[in-house]
Amino acid sequence: MPSKQKAEKGAPVAARLGIWAFLATELLLFGGLFTAYTVFRLNYPDLFHQEHLKLNKLMGALNTVLLLTSSLSMAIAIAAVRHGRQRLMKIGVWVTLILASGFLCVKYFEWTEDFSRGLYPKSNLFFGLYFCMTGLHGLHVLIGMLVMVFLLIQARKGYFTADYHTPVEITGIYWHFVDLVWIYLFPLLYLVG
Repeated sequence: MPSKQKAEKGAPVAARLGIWAFLATELLLFGGLFTAYTVFRLNYPDLFHQEHLKLNKLMGALNTVLLLTSSLSMAIAIAAVRHGRQRLMKIGVWVTLILASGFLCVKYFEWTEDFSRGLYPKSNLFFGLYFCMTGLHGLHVLIGMLVMVFLLIQARKGYFTADYHTPVEITGIYWHFVDLVWIYLFPLLYLVG
């Protein structure tokens, strides 16, 4: 019995270490893209200034609000599951999932508008980086949503308790990272001229 308790206590530590190691690699990936953007922006300031004016700042701002609110709902879900409040945890994850869906819907309409105006990834360097960075971020949002669906399925089966909620916490850490990346993308792409 003591070895089982010891293994259960070590699992959350290993899981947290694992997610932080994974996010370190993700940080390198996005860091490389941010560095490329900065280098090219410094080399082609006029192009980047002219092209960033073509982005829909209202849609970018709406997406920022959606993701910041989703971080709050995920934090509420984590706090709830830590206190054994399963129903509130499920609501928090559902709200996060709905807000993430809203983010992707806004991004879809924004990209549709961009394409209708002839703004393609191959049109110039700015839009190549823009579509690459926002597309990669959108993929991370989609992955987070799939994990949240898995959490909701597990929660429905009563899998999480006040004593065991590591998957919810790990998902929350991942989700906050995804939101943090957008907090850098939004001003970099939409606001800095």
